[in-house]
Amino acid sequence: MKLIRTFGKSAAEATTVIQEIAARGATSTASVAPAVKKIVTDVKRKGDKAVREYAQQFDGLQPEQDILVDPAEMEAAWNALPKHLKAAMKEAAANIHAFAEAQMPEEWIIEPASGVRTGQIVRPLDAVGCYVPGGRYPLPSTLLMTTLPAQVAGVERIVVCSPKPGQETLAAAHLCGVSEFYRVGGAQAIAMMAYGTDSTPPVTRIVGPGNLYVTAAKQLVSQDCGIDMPAGPTEIVVTSDLGDAQGIATDLVAQAEHDPETLAIFITTNEPLAKEVQKQAKALARKNKLAKQSLEARGTIFVCETPMEAQALTNLLAPEHLTVDRPEDLQWVRNAGSVFIGPHSPQSMGDYVSGPNHVLPTGRTGRLRGGLSVMDFVKLITVQQYTAKGLAKLGPHAIAMAEAEGLVGHAESVRVRLKP
Repeated sequence: MKLIRTFGKSAAEATTVIQEIAARGATSTASVAPAVKKIVTDVKRKGDKAVREYAQQFDGLQPEQDILVDPAEMEAAWNALPKHLKAAMKEAAANIHAFAEAQMPEEWIIEPASGVRTGQIVRPLDAVGCYVPGGRYPLPSTLLMTTLPAQVAGVERIVVCSPKPGQETLAAAHLCGVSEFYRVGGAQAIAMMAYGTDSTPPVTRIVGPGNLYVTAAKQLVSQDCGIDMPAGPTEIVVTSDLGDAQGIATDLVAQAEHDPETLAIFITTNEPLAKEVQKQAKALARKNKLAKQSLEARGTIFVCETPMEAQALTNLLAPEHLTVDRPEDLQWVRNAGSVFIGPHSPQSMGDYVSGPNHVLPTGRTGRLRGGLSVMDFVKLITVQQYTAKGLAKLGPHAIAMAEAEGLVGHAESVRVRLKP
């Protein structure tokens, strides 16, 4: 990791590096866009045939294999798990479920004027597609994080797609009661879920992380099917003056091992701590190939002149994962996907068992939204009801505004109901 002071002789260098990081975007999909467009177009035109062809080409699907996973296979995978892993998955599922329940929005009605009732009702989406990556590592945690909030929201049809799903992922699907699981990935899975085939109806929204091809496909189909957010490489920022150097370094290395493109940053005003974190991270990453590659390429430590500068830089970067020193630090946090407080809150806990979702905004999307939540699986539908008395009170105001806009039909639709 390179260490840069944001003040003094290195201020100009720091400004350039910060501007480059801040302009990173979620991810650049231009390099794969033509290939993704062809795959999506083929699936739209040829349906199941194209999905199978691409699944055999890219996902390791065997000619005799069904794309749809038999529930018995998921049950067998669960039964084969060691007891300690079953216990861990059950604990994680319970915490994710409880957190989603706490997030669930409420229905309500208010009376802004006598005879006028307004409010909202909450309705689940009809069908959602959950993408679970299956590349470098099996990710049963992502299956839990995507399907359980959908269940809490009341979504009736939950589809899971994952290429070459490992035993752990299939077991997690059984634990969550998933009945529609397809062993297909990449752009072909996104297109299948978005547009449907003869055997697979389309979904209303697609959620979950994925590689460059998955992200490009989600962006492409987003004109026709809802998506959660583009998902770029993992990001971690630790902003600390008091933290333990070893703990900070282990968090940086842990997130850096996700992907060679991971963005790992430490922000501090404590230069001795900065140098110790730099030393510890280098030592810890020595035997972790992906983390070493990531930290050497873009791992950065910023030494700021004041705490306010460190805070402003943190919010500017809008990181996916953020660690701070104290609960009081939440007062200045404005842009982040998920926040971890203090030396006993490793970011890895949020990846697995805490309960808050680990599908989080990257590429400064944290300026606009938080992580995946139960809110991604519901609609808030507004309602309004007038009595004759209520319409008599507010109707003239609506008529005045409609006439000011020149919309005489709007005004008349109110006026006709005001006649005795």
